Amino acid sequence: MRKILLVICLAALVQQAAAQKKKKAPRPELGDSALVTLVQQRTFDYFWKFAHPVSGLAPERTTTPEVVTIGGSGFGVMAILVGIERGFITREEGLERLLKTVNFLQKADHYHGIWPHWMDGATGKTIPFSRKDDGGDLVESAFMFQGLLCVRQYFDKDDPKEQELRNKINWLWNDAEWNWYTRDGQDILYWHWSPNNGWSMNHQVRGWNECLITYVLAASSPNFPINPKVYHQGWAVSNHFLNGKEYLGIKLPLGFDYGGPLFFAHYSFLGLDPRGLKDRYADYWEQNRNHTLINRQYCINNPKGFKGYGEDCWGLTASDNHEFYNAHSPTNDLGVITPTAALSSFPYTPEYSMQALKYFYHAVGDRLWGEYGFYDAFSETNNWFDYQYLAIDQGPVVVMIENYRSGLLWRLFMSCPEIRQGLQRLGFTSPAIPAEAP
Repeated sequence: MRKILLVICLAALVQQAAAQKKKKAPRPELGDSALVTLVQQRTFDYFWKFAHPVSGLAPERTTTPEVVTIGGSGFGVMAILVGIERGFITREEGLERLLKTVNFLQKADHYHGIWPHWMDGATGKTIPFSRKDDGGDLVESAFMFQGLLCVRQYFDKDDPKEQELRNKINWLWNDAEWNWYTRDGQDILYWHWSPNNGWSMNHQVRGWNECLITYVLAASSPNFPINPKVYHQGWAVSNHFLNGKEYLGIKLPLGFDYGGPLFFAHYSFLGLDPRGLKDRYADYWEQNRNHTLINRQYCINNPKGFKGYGEDCWGLTASDNHEFYNAHSPTNDLGVITPTAALSSFPYTPEYSMQALKYFYHAVGDRLWGEYGFYDAFSETNNWFDYQYLAIDQGPVVVMIENYRSGLLWRLFMSCPEIRQGLQRLGFTSPAIPAEAP
């Protein structure tokens, strides 16, 4: 009798183990190209399926579907171009969505042609980002214009709807008063202005951070350009602009010690091509690649002993965390890994970014993977795994992976004659700027 019971128990244990093994079975192996495409498509769906139904703009995050974000939506319009090229949607579907979005932006609240950080996705009315931040946000609007100019260059056919889209984008672009944000002609750009609070936010845009694209666009404006000295005497003058020191054996030309959060290497460079891009201050490919390598090497060294960190699991940048939200970096490390950091660095560190992608997908698995790709962040030390998506983190994943694969957005943005002229006015050189460019 005991033998029978033992056999029954063993059989039950074997059956239970088999069920658990089946439940935890590894995902089907995909080739690298197929896996990268899957990540792009799922992440693209945030901007396609989760977009606000009225405006087509991207909600700030999945828990705030009515609050749309201008900067994240700028990344989103670039993601739509990727979706067309990758066959996730048709050119006609993308065109219709983008026309809806541009028509909405024409009527939405703006402040001297500059949109607010947040707005109501149905009405276009400003939603204050903070108590006094209830007007124009120059940097968020720069992210949108970076995307819109790529859209304008992409839809180049002699077709009435494509021509309409180009014309409306030009109207918005020509109407943006970048020089207004020098606050009465100072040699610096200011981030915010509000009709209710004026310049009371008093936030000057100085480097090094994510805002280089703001100065490039301001210098490239057809109707309201800044003087180049605003770039050289404003942006390039701060106590954390020039660096030149080595961290973990890697030289860092610009920025904070250890580079700061990795989004500095992403947001301005979704359209602005860093390959061979140089001015008197830096080689921007070297800057972004070395920043990424320092960030990864810090995670490998893992001086605070956080669980999970290593060659396969790295990437510190601004994101959600187990406390709330923070700009994670080697000097502000809370044990939180944010997938967008490594994935949006594909152009700079393709092999290392692929390692991280596979770790996130296979090892962390369903704790991190959902309807719109990888959730925003996780901490194995704190056994915390986010359940939300953020537009500002989703967009660079789609776009920068595509720039690694095909250079699509870099090619489009750098083909803009105004951008070429603006870069030259600021003293930049680039292989993407023909010698005969105006």
